[in-house]
Amino acid sequence: MLKEYPVEHIKRKGLEVFLSGLVLFFLVWGASSYVKGKMGFLGTVISVADAEVLGPKDAVSVSFSNPVIPSEVEKILKIEPATELNIRWSDKNRQMELFPAENWKNSTDYVLSVNGGRNIFGFKFDGQVIFETEALPEVSSMSPAEGEKDVLLGIEDPIIINFDRPLEEYSVKLAFDPMAQFVSEFNEQKTAVKLMPKEELQRGKRYEVSVYLKHRSAPAEEYKKVHGSYFETKPREIENWDNDFAVRLAQAKIYTEPRVFEGKYIDINLKSQVMVLFENGEVLDAYLVSSGKRGMDTPTGTFQVYNKAPKPWSKKYSLFMPYWMALTSSGEYGIHELPEWPGGYKEGANHLGIPVSHGCVRLGVGPAQRTYEWADIGTPIIIHY
Repeated sequence: MLKEYPVEHIKRKGLEVFLSGLVLFFLVWGASSYVKGKMGFLGTVISVADAEVLGPKDAVSVSFSNPVIPSEVEKILKIEPATELNIRWSDKNRQMELFPAENWKNSTDYVLSVNGGRNIFGFKFDGQVIFETEALPEVSSMSPAEGEKDVLLGIEDPIIINFDRPLEEYSVKLAFDPMAQFVSEFNEQKTAVKLMPKEELQRGKRYEVSVYLKHRSAPAEEYKKVHGSYFETKPREIENWDNDFAVRLAQAKIYTEPRVFEGKYIDINLKSQVMVLFENGEVLDAYLVSSGKRGMDTPTGTFQVYNKAPKPWSKKYSLFMPYWMALTSSGEYGIHELPEWPGGYKEGANHLGIPVSHGCVRLGVGPAQRTYEWADIGTPIIIHY
């Protein structure tokens, strides 16, 4: 037969069970928190004491929140990239200083790992820290500038490479393509190096320049490229102009060197019978001309465009001189298109490239108009052999 209990008794028993369970829960939770607290207190956290970027020989200082067993840490210590280390302990084994046996690599992030270390309380711990090393010095400027053309090196105009900080602790290696041998000299501050070729560089050649640096104590394989540039040497002036006029014009564009580097100017070579138009030191175009014949030579020297007229009449020769540009103030000499008779007949273009005029500089149909429209009053004109 089942035993009957009053309702009040059942409620009281249920409350006792609930309270017993609640007490048990708090006991377990408290014990767990205590153990966790002890683990946190007795566990170990590692950190880099000094977060500054390291130089090639600097020590990295690693801190431990609790004293550790050095032998336990050292045997499982790993560093990437792999580096041979010298270790020094201090602060009752809470501080570890790492020195590279040779040097840290520049511009490198190092990862230091301790997996399974043990502190003096017997607790194992894991940890990882990252530190970085300083970058290599950089090239702040170089002369000749990148892409510079018509370079002629001399004792007053050497190659100069400037760096953003002194190179006392660094070695420099320079590579030239094509290869060339240079004499070098640093300034007193070790922030710039001058270079002079032992022999004249090849003319009309593009030279690639590469700058490599490494720490003095680093092996040769650690040279890193920090800068690249190029320049082009001045071509030699041509001695023999081609008889083919198309080839001659191409030669003129390559070998004619500017004598004015700002604004427009007209270059007339009486030897080659070629006019070259320049603007800001760059060749725009080249045209055949016909200058003064022997005994009526075109004057040489520096002139300018004094006046312009689209189709003036020459009383002296009873001819039109289209696209006239006077190169002397008197108007005795000028640049113009092939002369034209009143009836419209024009001198043949077969005379271009040959000195047959009475002193003026003649241009063909087309080039004369283009030159006339391009040139301004005051544009310099340099005539030479």
